[in-house]
Amino acid sequence: MIKKRALANRDIAACILLLIAIIAWFRADIFGHELLAQISILAIFAMSLDLLTGYTGLVSLGHAAFYGVGAYATAGLAALAGWPMWAVMPTAMLLSALLAVLAGVFAVRLVGVFFIMITLAIGEMVHAFAFRSRVFGGDDGLSGVPRINLDAIGINLLDPAQFSLFTLIVAALVYFVAAHLVDSPFGRVLVGIHQNESRMRALGCPVRHYKLAAFVLAASFAGLAGSLAAQHNNFVSPELLTWTTSGEALIVVIIGGIGSLVGPAAGAAVFVMLAHHLSGITDYWMFFMGLFFVAVVLFGGDGLYGLIGRMRRALTHARR
Repeated sequence: MIKKRALANRDIAACILLLIAIIAWFRADIFGHELLAQISILAIFAMSLDLLTGYTGLVSLGHAAFYGVGAYATAGLAALAGWPMWAVMPTAMLLSALLAVLAGVFAVRLVGVFFIMITLAIGEMVHAFAFRSRVFGGDDGLSGVPRINLDAIGINLLDPAQFSLFTLIVAALVYFVAAHLVDSPFGRVLVGIHQNESRMRALGCPVRHYKLAAFVLAASFAGLAGSLAAQHNNFVSPELLTWTTSGEALIVVIIGGIGSLVGPAAGAAVFVMLAHHLSGITDYWMFFMGLFFVAVVLFGGDGLYGLIGRMRRALTHARR
């Protein structure tokens, strides 16, 4: 009963967040639509990491590798090879998933800090390859990445408003798919592994197989976010693959609330809007971002989603 109530609360929170995003879309100017697209893309990236960290208990500092592979695959196949974008986006997800399979076979054998370090090493290897690759422009990056063409159905994604709506719809679909995954028996096994891996192994569960599956699924969603980022920026660079990009996603997950899906999506909005407003006020905006992050960790260990939940429960008890 409690579990069903928690899931209902999560989905209600997701609907409220989506409603706020739709209202923001109607009220936004051109720059506002650029921010909304940025938020939606970061939300997808953060939700993909939450699937791995929040539900499976695998903290990764190399998640940007899959994000960057999705972006670079989109740039290479669309800008250099001339592939149609409807084929490029699923291929970008597939290539990110393939890298996750190759890396995950070794990574999922490790736990704790050792898993963190091997994912960091994998991310740095991919970053070094992109940085040295002449085909993709090396440290200068590659420009001229087109956006998916939906003119056949009357949608012009060169228009910032329509592209931001497109990214918002994709983010909502990713949440829907991810929520169904974590609510399924597969998701319950992942949570069991997170809570007590030894017990799950003793029960005969193929723990490594489930970890690898979660690793690959998270990577494919990250690749989708990377593909959208490449289209949004019309440009890719090795900066997409740095460990700080992975760290940024992890911060967003922690701010929003680990293991909630909707929390990281809300965290993405808070992170982008806070960075935007603070950077316009002071050159030391990253210092104040750090203070905010510390405050969230100290006073809301389970993130904004958990903090709001506790406040709601406190108000309910006070009324009684």
